Amino acid sequence: MGGILLTGGGVLTPAGEVRTDVLIEGGRVTAVGPRPEMTERTLADRTVIDVSGLVVGPGFVDLHAHLREPGQEWKEDITSGSRAAAAGGFTAVVAMPNTDPPTDAGHLARYVSDRGRQVGLVDVIPAGCITMGMEGLRLSHLDDLFAAGVRLFTDDGVTVADSGLLRRAMEYLQSRGGVIAQHAEDPGLGRGGHMHEGRVSSLLGMGGIPTQAETVIVARDLAVAELTGAAYHVQHVSCAGTLDLIESARRRGVNVTAEVTPHHLWFSDQQVLSMDPVAKMYPPLRTPADIEALLDGLRDGVIDAVATDHAPHAAHEKDVPFEEAPKGVTGLETAFSAVRTVLDPNPRLLFERMSVTPATIASLEGHGNWIEPGIPANLVVVDWHEQWTPETFLSKSANSLFAGVPLVGRVRFTFREGRLTHDSARLDVPAPSPGAGGLR
Repeated sequence: MGGILLTGGGVLTPAGEVRTDVLIEGGRVTAVGPRPEMTERTLADRTVIDVSGLVVGPGFVDLHAHLREPGQEWKEDITSGSRAAAAGGFTAVVAMPNTDPPTDAGHLARYVSDRGRQVGLVDVIPAGCITMGMEGLRLSHLDDLFAAGVRLFTDDGVTVADSGLLRRAMEYLQSRGGVIAQHAEDPGLGRGGHMHEGRVSSLLGMGGIPTQAETVIVARDLAVAELTGAAYHVQHVSCAGTLDLIESARRRGVNVTAEVTPHHLWFSDQQVLSMDPVAKMYPPLRTPADIEALLDGLRDGVIDAVATDHAPHAAHEKDVPFEEAPKGVTGLETAFSAVRTVLDPNPRLLFERMSVTPATIASLEGHGNWIEPGIPANLVVVDWHEQWTPETFLSKSANSLFAGVPLVGRVRFTFREGRLTHDSARLDVPAPSPGAGGLR
C-alpha cells in the first residue's frame, strides 16, 4: 500500500542521466521508466511528486562527521545531527569516535548505531577508535568493534604516532576487510600551531602548522600500508604534497583512498586575517595553490570522496580569541551546494564523489547505488541551478564558513528507505517511526 512516484526528473541510472520517473514502494525503487509505461495498479494510491527540472540521484554518504553523542550533546546530538544531514541530502553518515567516552568498544558503537535507528532520519554508522581512549598506547577492542558493525577505524582528532602499533592494527584489519583512516598530523611539527605556516601566519605572528606535518605522516602510513596490504584512507587532505604521495603509492599498488572537505576546496589561510575563530580548523586552511591542487585532485580521481568533517561547537566555545578557540566547522547542510558551486562538475561526477565512492569505502551496500529497480530507496533530489544563501541551520551549532555565502545548487528532497526525511519547503518533516509505511 502507498508509495511515492517521482515524475519528470533527470534520474541518474547505471546507463547515465535519463529524464524519466521513479516509483518507490516498501522502501525500495520498484520501477524506473516513463509514466505511461506504468500500469494503473502501480499508479493507484500513490503520492506523486513532480521533480521536473531536478536531478534524482543516490543519497549522499558522509565518511566523516562529528555528531558529539555521547558526551558533548551541547554541541550536537544524533537527533540534531541527523536532521542536519538529511537537510544536506545525506542518507548515511559515518560518526567519528572521538566522543566522551571514545568509541573504543563494541557496546559504545552499538549505542551510536541504535540511536541513529531511533531517530530514523539517516543511517548513522559508527567509526571505531584504533587505540584505547584514543591515547595511542594500545589497540582498542578491534574484534569487538568489528562484530558491532564497525568497518572504518580512526583516532580522528589525533594521529596514531606509534608505527608499530599502527602496523598491528593494519595487519589485524587487513584480513577482515576493515579500513584504517588517519588524521595525518605529526604531533611534533604541529605543536603550538593554530593555522597554516606561511606568509599569513608570519604576518599575524601566529604559530603555524606546516604542510609537512601532514605529508610526513601520510608518507609513513603509506609505507606501513604497503608493508601490510591494508586498506588505508587519508582523512581531510589539505595540501598538494599529499596528492603526490597518494599518486605515487597507487602506482606501487597500495590500497589507498582519500577525502577532502568542502571548506578546504573554498577557503585559504587568508581567511584567518579576519581573526574570526570560525576559520580555525583541523587541518588548517592552506594556500590558494593548495586549493587548486585539491580541486584538480577531486576532478581527476586522486581524491576519491568529499567528506564534511562536520565539527559543531557551541557559540560560546568559538566566542574567544582565535588561539584559544576549538578547531572545526559545521558542513552537513551546505556540502552539496559548496561542491556544486566551486567545482561545477557534471552531476554524475559529483555523485561519484559524494555518494557512490564514499559508500564503497564505508562498505555500505544499501547506499551509493545508481538508480534502478530493486535498490533501497536512499535517494536525494537536488536543484542543480537554484541560487541560495545559507542563513540558518538545523544543526545545534552555526560555526559555518558558508553562512552568508551565495551558493548554487540546493537539496530539495531526501528519502531514506523510501521515507521523506527532508523537504526544503517544509522544515518540520518528522522523523519516521521504525517500520512505518510509505507516505500517503
